[in-house]
Amino acid sequence: MLSVIIPTDGVEQTAVATLAALVPGAAAGIIREVLLVDGASNGVIERVADVTGCRLLRFEGSRAAAMAAGARQARSPWLMFLHAGAVLESGWIEETTQFIQTVSVSGRPRAGIFRYARSPYAESTFRDGLKFVARIVAGPSADQGLLIARDHYERLGGYAPDGRRSEARLLRQLGRSSRTLLRSRIVVA
Repeated sequence: MLSVIIPTDGVEQTAVATLAALVPGAAAGIIREVLLVDGASNGVIERVADVTGCRLLRFEGSRAAAMAAGARQARSPWLMFLHAGAVLESGWIEETTQFIQTVSVSGRPRAGIFRYARSPYAESTFRDGLKFVARIVAGPSADQGLLIARDHYERLGGYAPDGRRSEARLLRQLGRSSRTLLRSRIVVA
């Protein structure tokens, strides 16, 4: 039903944190596969993929190019893009399932974006305040994850592998009318 694409930078800790939050979704049968798209060649993510049963895709280039490569390799009709280190809070499985069913029945293309939640352990800085204001004014950012049907993703042109700010461009193309801010929260490291 759902392919999860996670670009990594060869850092085990952030990848494992994101994967741990996905385990209940795999157990519930909503996640068909997880693709770890890694640009580093240090072997760390290869071991993580081997232990967790994820598919590993080696890729050189930008994060957007890595996500585009992952989307091309994904086998499911629905795609979920998550940054390594982003952790979905409980409740995401039911809401994701309901969102997919609702969009499939309506025939109206929509994408889901998880509600931003700052880590309770992170110290608040001036930069965090600016990001908060930017999220209110400009809308969600790419680190909040994206849940989208593969055909809708492809109609929009997906992530441009060579484009600057490709993630923000895709969110802008979705526009406010075809994206839903989900109730489930995502803690961004």
